Amino acid sequence: MVFLLDSADPFKEVDNSTEFVPGVRSKGAVHVRVQQRNGRKCLTTAPGISKNFSYNKILKDLRKELCCNGNVVEDLELGQVIQLQGDQRKNVAHFLTQRGIVKKEQVKLHGF
Repeated sequence: MVFLLDSADPFKEVDNSTEFVPGVRSKGAVHVRVQQRNGRKCLTTAPGISKNFSYNKILKDLRKELCCNGNVVEDLELGQVIQLQGDQRKNVAHFLTQRGIVKKEQVKLHGF
């Protein structure tokens, strides 16, 4: 008895985004990361938000809702990135999905 195994490449990138979602890149997701600074201080970054949105308006609403400071920085590889003070990963993910900027499946949390 001979069993043939599927020869699919497990490392092949799968693109399941067949439907158009306004304001979201077709391939990417928003990767919300936390970076350790010095001591107990940390920084939350959110690259990957579509260029259709105003980063400064999103940042202004995030700063008001989360009661923290932040800014928009320009990165060579990632483009514009929103940075916030403190570990705000879950709060940023909730804010982005609640406001309809991205879908819940498109937010990836990283860090610690």
